Amino acid sequence: MVLLAKSSHEKLTNSVSGHVKRMRTDTLFYKVFQTLPGALFELLGYNITLAQKYTFKSIELKELAKRTDGVFLPKTDGDPIYFVEVQFQPDEHLYYRIMQEAFVFLGQNSWQYGWRAVVFWAKRSLDPGIPQCYNGEVQAGNLRVFYLEDTPDTSNSIGLGLVRLVMEPTSNVQNRVKQPERCARALPGAQQRNMIELIEQALVYKFPDRPWRELETMFGLTEWKQTRFYQEVEAEGIQKGIQQRTIEIARSCKQQGLDIETIMVITKLSREEIEAL
Repeated sequence: MVLLAKSSHEKLTNSVSGHVKRMRTDTLFYKVFQTLPGALFELLGYNITLAQKYTFKSIELKELAKRTDGVFLPKTDGDPIYFVEVQFQPDEHLYYRIMQEAFVFLGQNSWQYGWRAVVFWAKRSLDPGIPQCYNGEVQAGNLRVFYLEDTPDTSNSIGLGLVRLVMEPTSNVQNRVKQPERCARALPGAQQRNMIELIEQALVYKFPDRPWRELETMFGLTEWKQTRFYQEVEAEGIQKGIQQRTIEIARSCKQQGLDIETIMVITKLSREEIEAL
Protein backbone atom coordinates (compact mmCIF):
# COMPACT_ATOMS: atom_id res chain seq x y z
CA MET A 1 0.00 0.00 0.00
CA VAL A 2 2.85 2.37 0.84
CA LEU A 3 4.61 1.48 -2.40
CA LEU A 4 1.43 2.17 -4.36
CA ALA A 5 1.05 5.58 -2.70
CA LYS A 6 4.68 6.40 -3.40
CA SER A 7 4.29 5.38 -7.04
CA SER A 8 1.18 7.54 -7.41
CA HIS A 9 2.99 10.46 -5.83
CA GLU A 10 5.93 10.05 -8.21
CA LYS A 11 3.59 9.99 -11.20
CA LEU A 12 1.85 13.12 -9.96
CA THR A 13 5.18 14.85 -9.33
CA ASN A 14 6.47 13.94 -12.77
CA SER A 15 3.22 15.09 -14.36
CA VAL A 16 3.31 18.45 -12.58
CA SER A 17 7.01 18.87 -13.36
CA GLY A 18 6.40 18.13 -17.03
CA HIS A 19 3.48 20.57 -17.12
CA VAL A 20 5.54 23.33 -15.50
CA LYS A 21 8.43 22.74 -17.91
CA ARG A 22 6.05 22.80 -20.88
CA MET A 23 4.45 26.03 -19.67
CA ARG A 24 7.86 27.62 -19.15
CA THR A 25 8.95 26.64 -22.65
CA ASP A 26 5.74 27.85 -24.28
CA THR A 27 5.95 31.14 -22.40
CA LEU A 28 9.55 31.60 -23.50
CA PHE A 29 8.59 31.19 -27.16
CA TYR A 30 5.69 33.62 -26.87
CA LYS A 31 8.09 36.14 -25.31
CA VAL A 32 10.40 35.62 -28.29
CA PHE A 33 7.48 36.34 -30.66
CA GLN A 34 6.44 39.36 -28.62
CA THR A 35 9.94 40.82 -28.48
CA LEU A 36 11.00 39.67 -31.96
CA PRO A 37 7.83 39.37 -34.08
CA GLY A 38 10.03 38.96 -37.12
CA ALA A 39 10.97 35.50 -35.84
CA LEU A 40 7.53 34.17 -36.81
CA PHE A 41 7.88 35.28 -40.40
CA GLU A 42 11.45 34.00 -40.60
CA LEU A 43 10.24 30.57 -39.47
CA LEU A 44 7.48 30.71 -42.09
CA GLY A 45 10.04 31.56 -44.76
CA TYR A 46 8.67 35.09 -45.32
CA ASN A 47 10.41 38.45 -45.36
CA ILE A 48 11.13 39.62 -41.81
CA THR A 49 9.86 43.13 -42.64
CA LEU A 50 6.27 41.76 -42.57
CA ALA A 51 6.51 41.95 -38.77
CA GLN A 52 6.19 45.74 -39.01
CA LYS A 53 2.57 45.26 -40.06
CA TYR A 54 1.59 43.26 -36.97
CA THR A 55 1.01 43.47 -33.23
CA PHE A 56 1.43 40.33 -31.13
CA LYS A 57 -1.30 39.87 -28.50
CA SER A 58 -3.17 37.41 -26.33
CA ILE A 59 -6.86 37.65 -27.24
CA GLU A 60 -9.86 36.89 -25.01
CA LEU A 61 -12.42 34.52 -26.52
CA LYS A 62 -15.64 35.15 -24.63
CA GLU A 63 -17.56 32.15 -25.99
CA LEU A 64 -14.75 29.83 -24.81
CA ALA A 65 -14.11 31.74 -21.55
CA LYS A 66 -10.36 31.67 -22.22
CA ARG A 67 -7.52 33.58 -23.82
CA THR A 68 -5.54 32.54 -26.86
CA ASP A 69 -1.81 32.02 -26.40
CA GLY A 70 -0.68 34.21 -29.26
CA VAL A 71 -2.24 36.15 -32.13
CA PHE A 72 -0.52 38.37 -34.69
CA LEU A 73 -3.05 41.11 -35.42
CA PRO A 74 -2.50 43.15 -38.59
CA LYS A 75 -2.25 46.89 -38.05
CA THR A 76 -4.15 47.66 -41.26
CA ASP A 77 -7.08 46.05 -43.08
CA GLY A 78 -6.36 43.51 -45.77
CA ASP A 79 -3.49 41.56 -44.18
CA PRO A 80 -4.20 38.08 -42.76
CA ILE A 81 -4.37 37.42 -39.03
CA TYR A 82 -2.08 34.71 -37.60
CA PHE A 83 -3.09 32.35 -34.76
CA VAL A 84 0.04 30.77 -33.28
CA GLU A 85 0.43 27.67 -31.12
CA VAL A 86 3.75 26.34 -29.75
CA GLN A 87 3.72 22.78 -28.43
CA PHE A 88 6.44 20.80 -26.63
CA GLN A 89 4.29 17.88 -25.44
CA PRO A 90 2.02 15.35 -27.18
CA ASP A 91 -1.48 16.74 -27.62
CA GLU A 92 -3.97 14.90 -29.82
CA HIS A 93 -6.53 17.71 -29.46
CA LEU A 94 -4.29 20.61 -30.44
CA TYR A 95 -5.53 20.98 -34.02
CA TYR A 96 -9.15 20.94 -32.92
CA ARG A 97 -8.40 23.53 -30.27
CA ILE A 98 -6.54 26.02 -32.45
CA MET A 99 -9.14 25.77 -35.22
CA GLN A 100 -11.95 26.26 -32.73
CA GLU A 101 -10.21 29.32 -31.30
CA ALA A 102 -9.62 30.71 -34.79
CA PHE A 103 -13.24 30.36 -35.92
CA VAL A 104 -14.61 31.71 -32.63
CA PHE A 105 -12.42 34.81 -32.98
CA LEU A 106 -13.37 35.29 -36.65
CA GLY A 107 -17.05 35.06 -35.74
CA GLN A 108 -16.87 37.26 -32.65
CA ASN A 109 -15.08 40.00 -34.57
CA SER A 110 -16.88 39.65 -37.93
CA TRP A 111 -13.46 39.24 -39.54
CA GLN A 112 -13.54 40.08 -43.26
CA TYR A 113 -9.98 39.27 -44.31
CA GLY A 114 -7.59 36.34 -44.52
CA TRP A 115 -6.39 34.20 -41.64
CA ARG A 116 -3.70 31.61 -40.87
CA ALA A 117 -3.38 29.05 -38.07
CA VAL A 118 0.26 28.09 -37.46
CA VAL A 119 1.33 25.20 -35.22
CA PHE A 120 4.95 24.86 -34.08
CA TRP A 121 5.73 21.40 -32.72
CA ALA A 122 9.07 21.00 -30.98
CA LYS A 123 9.63 17.69 -32.82
CA ARG A 124 7.97 15.71 -35.60
CA SER A 125 7.48 12.79 -33.23
CA LEU A 126 5.01 14.83 -31.18
CA ASP A 127 2.68 15.59 -34.09
CA PRO A 128 -0.35 13.23 -34.17
CA GLY A 129 -1.20 14.40 -37.70
CA ILE A 130 -3.77 16.89 -38.96
CA PRO A 131 -7.33 15.48 -38.83
CA GLN A 132 -8.85 14.85 -42.27
CA CYS A 133 -11.68 17.26 -41.55
CA TYR A 134 -9.17 20.12 -41.95
CA ASN A 135 -7.72 18.97 -45.28
CA GLY A 136 -9.48 21.83 -47.02
CA GLU A 137 -7.85 24.40 -44.74
CA VAL A 138 -4.45 22.80 -45.33
CA GLN A 139 -4.91 22.95 -49.09
CA ALA A 140 -6.03 26.58 -48.83
CA GLY A 141 -2.88 27.42 -46.83
CA ASN A 142 -4.88 28.43 -43.75
CA LEU A 143 -3.43 25.70 -41.51
CA ARG A 144 0.34 25.22 -41.52
CA VAL A 145 2.65 23.06 -39.41
CA PHE A 146 6.35 23.52 -38.61
CA TYR A 147 8.88 21.65 -36.51
CA LEU A 148 11.26 23.70 -34.38
CA GLU A 149 13.91 20.97 -34.56
CA ASP A 150 14.21 21.88 -38.28
CA THR A 151 14.91 25.58 -37.63
CA PRO A 152 17.61 26.56 -40.13
CA ASP A 153 21.05 27.46 -38.87
CA THR A 154 21.87 31.14 -39.14
CA SER A 155 24.65 33.58 -38.40
CA ASN A 156 22.74 36.86 -38.51
CA SER A 157 19.24 36.28 -37.08
CA ILE A 158 18.83 36.62 -33.32
CA GLY A 159 15.26 35.28 -33.50
CA LEU A 160 16.20 32.03 -35.21
CA GLY A 161 19.32 31.88 -33.04
CA LEU A 162 17.18 31.90 -29.89
CA VAL A 163 14.97 29.14 -31.30
CA ARG A 164 18.05 27.05 -32.08
CA LEU A 165 19.40 27.73 -28.60
CA VAL A 166 16.26 26.37 -26.92
CA MET A 167 16.25 23.29 -29.16
CA GLU A 168 19.99 22.61 -28.82
CA PRO A 169 21.23 19.66 -26.71
CA THR A 170 22.67 20.93 -23.44
CA SER A 171 26.08 19.54 -24.37
CA ASN A 172 26.36 22.08 -27.21
CA VAL A 173 24.73 25.13 -25.62
CA GLN A 174 28.15 26.67 -24.92
CA ASN A 175 28.76 26.95 -28.67
CA ARG A 176 25.18 27.73 -29.68
CA VAL A 177 24.73 30.69 -27.30
CA LYS A 178 27.54 32.63 -29.00
CA GLN A 179 25.46 33.41 -32.11
CA PRO A 180 22.43 35.13 -30.46
CA GLU A 181 24.79 36.79 -27.97
CA ARG A 182 26.85 38.28 -30.80
CA CYS A 183 23.70 39.52 -32.56
CA ALA A 184 22.36 41.00 -29.32
CA ARG A 185 25.55 42.96 -28.68
CA ALA A 186 25.08 44.72 -32.02
CA LEU A 187 21.61 46.03 -31.08
CA PRO A 188 20.99 49.54 -29.71
CA GLY A 189 20.11 50.42 -26.12
CA ALA A 190 16.90 48.93 -24.76
CA GLN A 191 16.72 46.29 -27.51
CA GLN A 192 20.05 44.88 -26.37
CA ARG A 193 18.80 44.64 -22.80
CA ASN A 194 15.62 42.84 -23.93
CA MET A 195 17.65 40.35 -25.93
CA ILE A 196 19.96 39.65 -22.99
CA GLU A 197 16.90 38.86 -20.87
CA LEU A 198 15.62 36.42 -23.51
CA ILE A 199 19.00 34.69 -23.69
CA GLU A 200 19.02 34.47 -19.89
CA GLN A 201 15.56 32.90 -19.84
CA ALA A 202 16.59 30.39 -22.51
CA LEU A 203 19.61 29.37 -20.44
CA VAL A 204 17.51 29.01 -17.29
CA TYR A 205 15.17 26.73 -19.27
CA LYS A 206 18.09 24.64 -20.49
CA PHE A 207 19.69 24.36 -17.03
CA PRO A 208 16.83 24.63 -14.49
CA ASP A 209 18.91 23.14 -11.66
CA ARG A 210 21.91 25.46 -12.03
CA PRO A 211 22.18 28.66 -9.92
CA TRP A 212 21.73 31.73 -12.10
CA ARG A 213 25.07 33.28 -11.09
CA GLU A 214 26.80 30.11 -12.20
CA LEU A 215 25.07 30.32 -15.60
CA GLU A 216 26.08 33.97 -15.97
CA THR A 217 29.71 33.09 -15.42
CA MET A 218 29.59 29.92 -17.50
CA PHE A 219 28.26 31.69 -20.60
CA GLY A 220 30.10 34.98 -20.27
CA LEU A 221 27.10 37.15 -19.40
CA THR A 222 28.70 38.48 -16.21
CA GLU A 223 31.40 40.31 -18.17
CA TRP A 224 28.79 41.62 -20.58
CA LYS A 225 26.60 42.99 -17.79
CA GLN A 226 29.55 44.74 -16.21
CA THR A 227 30.16 46.93 -19.24
CA ARG A 228 29.32 50.60 -18.78
CA PHE A 229 26.97 50.52 -21.77
CA TYR A 230 24.83 47.71 -20.38
CA GLN A 231 24.69 49.22 -16.89
CA GLU A 232 23.56 52.55 -18.31
CA VAL A 233 20.86 50.84 -20.36
CA GLU A 234 19.74 48.78 -17.37
CA ALA A 235 19.60 51.87 -15.14
CA GLU A 236 17.54 53.65 -17.78
CA GLY A 237 15.12 50.73 -17.95
CA ILE A 238 14.76 50.61 -14.17
CA GLN A 239 14.14 54.36 -14.04
CA LYS A 240 11.42 54.09 -16.70
CA GLY A 241 9.81 51.29 -14.71
CA ILE A 242 9.80 53.41 -11.55
CA GLN A 243 8.29 56.35 -13.43
CA GLN A 244 5.56 54.19 -14.92
CA ARG A 245 4.72 52.73 -11.50
CA THR A 246 4.56 56.22 -10.00
CA ILE A 247 2.14 57.32 -12.73
CA GLU A 248 -0.06 54.28 -12.05
CA ILE A 249 -0.14 55.12 -8.34
CA ALA A 250 -1.06 58.73 -9.12
CA ARG A 251 -3.90 57.65 -11.39
CA SER A 252 -5.19 55.26 -8.74
CA CYS A 253 -5.14 58.03 -6.15
CA LYS A 254 -7.11 60.35 -8.46
CA GLN A 255 -9.69 57.63 -9.08
CA GLN A 256 -10.10 57.26 -5.31
CA GLY A 257 -10.84 60.98 -5.03
CA LEU A 258 -7.67 62.16 -3.27
CA ASP A 259 -6.80 65.82 -3.72
CA ILE A 260 -3.80 66.92 -5.77
CA GLU A 261 -1.77 68.05 -2.74
CA THR A 262 -2.04 64.61 -1.14
CA ILE A 263 -1.09 62.89 -4.39
CA MET A 264 1.93 65.22 -4.69
CA VAL A 265 3.13 64.09 -1.26
CA ILE A 266 2.62 60.39 -2.05
CA THR A 267 4.16 60.31 -5.52
CA LYS A 268 6.60 63.26 -5.46
CA LEU A 269 5.11 64.37 -8.80
CA SER A 270 4.51 68.04 -9.56
CA ARG A 271 1.05 69.59 -9.75
CA GLU A 272 1.42 69.97 -13.52
CA GLU A 273 2.34 66.29 -13.96
CA ILE A 274 -0.64 65.15 -11.89
CA GLU A 275 -3.07 67.45 -13.69
CA ALA A 276 -1.80 66.12 -17.02
CA LEU A 277 -2.97 62.64 -16.00
